[in-house]
Amino acid sequence: MEATIYNIKGKEAGKISIPESLFAIPWNSDLVHQVVSSMQSSARTPVAHVKTRGEVRGGGKKPWKQKGTGRARHGSTRSPIWVGGGVAHGPRNDKNYDRKVNKKMKTKAFLTILSEKYRNGQVVFIEAIDMKEPKTKDAVAMIKVLGGVKGLEKISYKKNAALFGAPKDDTSTAKSFQNIGSVKFDKVSNWNPVELMQYKYAVIVNPEESLKMIESRLK
Repeated sequence: MEATIYNIKGKEAGKISIPESLFAIPWNSDLVHQVVSSMQSSARTPVAHVKTRGEVRGGGKKPWKQKGTGRARHGSTRSPIWVGGGVAHGPRNDKNYDRKVNKKMKTKAFLTILSEKYRNGQVVFIEAIDMKEPKTKDAVAMIKVLGGVKGLEKISYKKNAALFGAPKDDTSTAKSFQNIGSVKFDKVSNWNPVELMQYKYAVIVNPEESLKMIESRLK
């Protein structure tokens, strides 16, 4: 398999041979759904919390006698049907949403999504990005230039448009992209199935080194 490498000016800079083990895996919707939904569930941080009838204050005394008042019988004002009483089946912040995902499943789902994006023309290979100092203006200009490449027209304005991945940390480049809501810049080793599904395009910077890092996940 062969793919085109572009430079930051949107011009072809050469070709690269890409492994089928990364970009030719058939689509498996069941696996992807299971892994992504499990990861999203594990990332939840419950905040909403209500008290049950055993936790609210008061209500230790029976409000009125059982019979003879003409009113409905009640044993405690902590009952959920009373104002100020406990809440039945309400949200609790002690609920555990963690769901286990095997490492092999997560890796297979990641490569499945990457392969599907490549088949749909949503994987872009960039020769290199070298920003001497953090400048959002330079990052915006580069994204607009890439939007001129056929098939990447939406990369410059679509929400959650592109996930940039480089083989190593680059503080200047990361800060340049930090204020752009439609893109994210990160090390390619930090990519995960949830992020790949969230962003339309996957932009791989310095593909020779980046692909080696992705291949290392198979070992």
